[in-house]
Amino acid sequence: MASEIPAPNYRPEGADRSPAEAFHRTFFRIFNVTNVALVFWLCFTLVLTSLVKALAVQSFGEWAMMVAYLTRQYLASGLLGLLAVALGAAVLPERMGRRARWLAMFAMLAASSAASAGVRLWMSRYPMTDVREQVAWFADVVVFWSVVGLIAYGLVGSIRRQQETRRRLGQQIAEESALSAAALEARLTVLQAQIEPHFLFNTLANVRRLCEVDPERGRRMLGSLLDYLRAALPAMRRSSTALAEEFELVRAYLTVLQHRMGERLRFNIELSDRLADAPIPPLILPTLVENAIRHGLAPLPEGGTITVNAVREDGHVVVRVADDGAGFQAASGSGVGLANTRARLSALFGSAAGLSLQANRPRGVVAEVRLPITNR
Repeated sequence: MASEIPAPNYRPEGADRSPAEAFHRTFFRIFNVTNVALVFWLCFTLVLTSLVKALAVQSFGEWAMMVAYLTRQYLASGLLGLLAVALGAAVLPERMGRRARWLAMFAMLAASSAASAGVRLWMSRYPMTDVREQVAWFADVVVFWSVVGLIAYGLVGSIRRQQETRRRLGQQIAEESALSAAALEARLTVLQAQIEPHFLFNTLANVRRLCEVDPERGRRMLGSLLDYLRAALPAMRRSSTALAEEFELVRAYLTVLQHRMGERLRFNIELSDRLADAPIPPLILPTLVENAIRHGLAPLPEGGTITVNAVREDGHVVVRVADDGAGFQAASGSGVGLANTRARLSALFGSAAGLSLQANRPRGVVAEVRLPITNR
């Protein structure tokens, strides 16, 4: 039977994880060393920007101490804001409305900014005595870091949506590839199912005809046919076989037909060892040999010779089945066997493979199969 291709089975990212595992993965995807470093450099850049003018009125030592002090202050707000963004991304469910998620995130950022302002007041070397000044500064810290946190949350959401889109696109491509492979498998199965009875019924008809004319030769032919079928039937259900195995099938098939045709059928089979393992779809060569005998040799009283060989040309394996029979007047190349062979080659290899017929010299037809060299 043809091999079955399992249907794709994809699950959303994180669907097979527990809530704790999903929280851990999401949280530490945001709150990690890289993002902590980014927060540090953001805070450091903000401090440098705010103190660049002070360098002209302060000594470098005083200015550097002020930079370090303010960087520590800003870093408290930045890290608590990053913590809030990571928590929000991990705990706020997607089923919440977009507006509800943003409001919840803003509340979390405002709380973290207020907490960071308290921490900064606790760490401050320069306490503010004026209440209005403290309130204004507190409000500035909350608003500024809440806005920065919302921007970061928006960027995180955008990145996650892009990743999800790419993941879904990858799933869709994989599903389409699997469906295409399944359709191709079904098409090849139909084509091969058309070839097998066509090929076998013709052979059995030859056995029956010979048994009627010469029972003893018919029995010998039937014995050879049984030997042939023991080797041929397993290969008929494969998607690929080795060129050496296909050549042996051709040899066995021609031996079977020699019982009927006698001296009217002669054959030469040549295959080099370096091409023995080259892959080929099964029943390609027996079909071509059958076509050559039926249309080329059978119409002639004297019969003829079948020559089968293979060579390597320009990155392809070229297999030729030549006869010195009646030629194109009898072999039109439009039969079911040849049509299905062409369809199978096209489905498996596209334009990289093909079947062509050309005149032989001094007479007859050469059927040439060109296959790309692939690994089995």
